[in-house]
Amino acid sequence: MPILFRPLIAVGLSLAVAGAALAATQHAPTWAQALADPARAEQRGFDERRHPAELVALADLKPGDRVLDLVPGNGYWTRIFSRLVGPTGRVYAVWPKAYGDLAASDVKETQGLKRRYPNVRTLVQPSVTLSSPEPLDVIWTAQNFHDYNDKFMGAPGSPALANAAFRILKPGGLFIVIDHDAAPGRGAQDSDTLHRIERSTVVDQAKAVGFVLVGESAILKNPADPLTNKVFDPSIRGHTSQFALKFRKPKG
Repeated sequence: MPILFRPLIAVGLSLAVAGAALAATQHAPTWAQALADPARAEQRGFDERRHPAELVALADLKPGDRVLDLVPGNGYWTRIFSRLVGPTGRVYAVWPKAYGDLAASDVKETQGLKRRYPNVRTLVQPSVTLSSPEPLDVIWTAQNFHDYNDKFMGAPGSPALANAAFRILKPGGLFIVIDHDAAPGRGAQDSDTLHRIERSTVVDQAKAVGFVLVGESAILKNPADPLTNKVFDPSIRGHTSQFALKFRKPKG
């Protein structure tokens, strides 16, 4: 090949790579687009309270990611994840059967999301031991880490959830835990009664299986929460003080 043509080919290849990167960026949804999604119009009224932009930023989501939304409720977070990971990504909305049996209408709603969000797959798992069809980039649990200590779930224990999450995440994958604050010194003692768990307990249990705490958000903290009421108490429901923790599975 004449030497003269080699720089031209190199330039052409560089432009092609740059063009592909630009195209990928243009197809990646922005936060504004994901939150303005017409299919989540009924959800938007909860945004001020739930702070989706601040919290989902913890998950570092990008197109093509595999995300597991554990106990997704009516799919509030699932919808947002779906737009952010895009058509090459996948969102698993996972229900342990013990929980799904008590939330049949929510299970049905998440199963119906596939019509508008084709990259969403709802799974009802017979075991409370969390599993996944493939290795994951992110596991997200909002207000449900404590439930693994509860009788209705068979009380496998929240350490068991942390262990399962560590096992099915890719190296470098993220485990995002949002939950209701318990009073200092209470640990996991209020999980089955008040549905609260202490932040330090979650950190200790996650670290014990190998996770590293790499970030958190205080956006859901509420100093007015006495931390002694059941989270469903009308005086505090929707306004509990919560922590949001970002754990990483070490690479290698």
